[in-house]
Amino acid sequence: MTDMTIRTFSERDRDAWDRYVMGQTGASCYHLIGWKDVIEKSFGHKTCYLLSQDDGENINGILPLVFLHSLFFGRFAVSLPFFNYGGICADDYHIRNRLLGEAAEMTRNMGMSHMELRHSRHVLRDLPVKTSKVSMRLELPGTKEELRASFPSKLRSQMQRAVKEGMSARIGAAEELDDFYHVFSRNMRDLGTPVYSKRFFGNIFRRFPDTTRICTVYTRAGRPVASGMLVGFKDTMEIPWASSLRDFNRFGPNMLLYASVLAFACDAGYRVFDFGRSTPGEGTYRFKEQWGARPTQLYWHYWLRNGGPMPEINPHNPKYELAIKIWQRLPVGLTKLIGPQLVKNLP
Repeated sequence: MTDMTIRTFSERDRDAWDRYVMGQTGASCYHLIGWKDVIEKSFGHKTCYLLSQDDGENINGILPLVFLHSLFFGRFAVSLPFFNYGGICADDYHIRNRLLGEAAEMTRNMGMSHMELRHSRHVLRDLPVKTSKVSMRLELPGTKEELRASFPSKLRSQMQRAVKEGMSARIGAAEELDDFYHVFSRNMRDLGTPVYSKRFFGNIFRRFPDTTRICTVYTRAGRPVASGMLVGFKDTMEIPWASSLRDFNRFGPNMLLYASVLAFACDAGYRVFDFGRSTPGEGTYRFKEQWGARPTQLYWHYWLRNGGPMPEINPHNPKYELAIKIWQRLPVGLTKLIGPQLVKNLP
């Protein structure tokens, strides 16, 4: 086996790191080094990006890590929090295991309880793993006309409901951020979930201006009622964040939103549309399934310092039920103020 060196990322590695990501079939857009900048500037978290090099100083493996410290949840590391993907990306299992060992030793020495690695393949078979989530992905045809023709008539009818109500969709860039955040923050409050700061989304646009877009659906009077942020990477367009206002759901703005972004993805030449993660059988899963999306299993692996059960830091944990109900009753303005300080440690 070729000798390898594992060390932490330095600024001189920036271009080489991204070249490695772009050349790896198993890499996600969140492996790009720009997301390190976004996380540090938006949340203030300490990060440790590990890389492996062969004896010719060529990168042959990477592992981005973010360290979180919460009064309620303790201290732990995630690759990567806030996003669906991350984890180890390496040329072979020897390099993958060396990176895992280095990361485990580091998190152990820092007194952290666990490390969560978000993979789309079952690459760490010796670690405990959660398989409760899937990502819903749709293979796109060459044109939006072919895509529309593939939809059942009932779905096409639902797509037209919002148009008949005088609604329209607009796709833009950072100039759409205020309207996106208006819809997103209200929807998060209604769900009982602390909201990210608007600065987080602004930082994404500043770091990835060419591959980030927003689609917003407006009423005839110009009110934003549904909106989603789009991120492109290689042949895939993803919608990591999308929301609609409950008061208008009966008019179908969400259907117009997704019809518009799917058409946009086809026109832009993407071959896959990633609807994001879901739990099989739940409402969001069925919503995405009706567009033709199919599940791809996600594997979230855990290194646990002291063994025991895998952590359950998610809204479905019964012990957070009361907090969710209280949050749903707060004014939206207050949730915008205090939400970012809470959500920064919710991975």
